[in-house]
Amino acid sequence: MQLQNVLNRYEKDLKIVEDYLDEQQQSYVHLIPEISRHIITSGGKRLRPLLLIISSDLCGYHGDRRFMLAAVMEFIHTASLLHDDVIDHATIRRGKASANTVWGNSASVLVGDYLYSKSFKVLADDEDPAVQKLLSMTTTTMVEGEIAQLMRAGSVEASEKEYLSVIEKKTAVLISSSCAVGGVLAGAPELQIEALARFGMRLGMAYQLTDDALDYVAEENEFGKAIGTDLREGKITLPLIWALRKCTADERKGMNEILERKAEQSGDIEHVMDIIDKYDGIAQALKRAEQYIEEGKGYLEQFADAPAKEALIAIADYVVKRRL
Repeated sequence: MQLQNVLNRYEKDLKIVEDYLDEQQQSYVHLIPEISRHIITSGGKRLRPLLLIISSDLCGYHGDRRFMLAAVMEFIHTASLLHDDVIDHATIRRGKASANTVWGNSASVLVGDYLYSKSFKVLADDEDPAVQKLLSMTTTTMVEGEIAQLMRAGSVEASEKEYLSVIEKKTAVLISSSCAVGGVLAGAPELQIEALARFGMRLGMAYQLTDDALDYVAEENEFGKAIGTDLREGKITLPLIWALRKCTADERKGMNEILERKAEQSGDIEHVMDIIDKYDGIAQALKRAEQYIEEGKGYLEQFADAPAKEALIAIADYVVKRRL
């Protein structure tokens, strides 16, 4: 099964999620739907809602709660993007001007806060303590990851272990929870819920690793942001960590100087990319991503073969092959 087959199979379900997203963005404060729609409708693939829908299907749940909770996942994700762009001083998001560039930092932060609040209002109305507990822990972990990354910004001393801990908290935990909630909705056995959570965690790790590798190699018109953006924002990702570990003392000194000035001089990005290429930093990141995907797919073995299982495997395969 290919990704397009997955999207075709769940097209009607995702349309219901889209309708719910639009409905829940309504507010008498017109700036709220204006900003949230700017990012929600900017081309994201709805990975987290899709994973929740598929996981629900895999475990045998086809009720309406899946649509509402899938929308919550997208709201939480969108809120985190709005906050991230302010913190990172980003100017581009998914190929468009970022919300903070258009409306300013204050409005972006407040609309992000609104989406978090809206998410927990929906969870309160849903009245499921298990889901409430899981997502409250998830959002807390996401903020911890963002703060941990902020503390290590621009540091050549950042280790691979620290980097993996950050992406687990910032990215993978919400993808993991999206999968797990599908099992919770179905009342699946705890072992199956845990298997879905572990699959999602590894999928999320691979997703971020691939994203960080693409930051150095993808075409800007495909990737939706300028090449080398992570470097300019002081983010030390695995391709760079690997290169810093392997390079000479002189190369490391030069890289440190570039990081300190956030690659502002002409040729800085190209120089770092040359060092990363010299020491196979991209290949190492993608290799690690593939390892996570293979581990993740192993957790699906306890589920019977079914189209929903094939769909999760197809998404996992797509993550390490994507160009976006």
